[in-house]
Amino acid sequence: KNQTPTTIDDLVEMRLGAVFMPHGLGHFIGIDTHDVGGYLKGIHPQRIQQPGLSKLRTARNLKENMVLTVEPGCYFIDHLLDQALNGDDDNSPFSQYLNKDKINQYRGFGGVRLEDVVVITSDGFVNYTLCPRTIDEIEYVMSGGKWPPLRDEAPELGRERLTDPTPLPAPPSL
Repeated sequence: KNQTPTTIDDLVEMRLGAVFMPHGLGHFIGIDTHDVGGYLKGIHPQRIQQPGLSKLRTARNLKENMVLTVEPGCYFIDHLLDQALNGDDDNSPFSQYLNKDKINQYRGFGGVRLEDVVVITSDGFVNYTLCPRTIDEIEYVMSGGKWPPLRDEAPELGRERLTDPTPLPAPPSL
């Protein structure tokens, strides 16, 4: 439907993704499930107010041993879809890039969000979430396959404990 040559980077810059992912990407985990500390007074960078970025829970530089969630999602929210498809007086900057008929098939669906809990390490991250993520993993489990698997089909997800047969140690007593 696009009449103007536009790159994916252009659409990201336009904040088209905020139509389908209006929420933040994650939050810190600490004493509370949704721990504070993403934006500390007097510490920059400040919260960005653009669509698709204003709901981010932090803009801090991540440091070793910080624990946070990564929560990509896709939602079909009527008022956001209506604005993107029609805008004010059919003047939406997004409408030419969207397939209205296909989007309308998903109205009423709601959405989905995947949440992983990760710890930042000196050389990357470890993903503590061990549920199925790939299409093959989900189809395997849906057909009655045993989980967790004997072999990790997606090591790039950083799930170091996925195939570890030893249980996690008990938490310390208070």
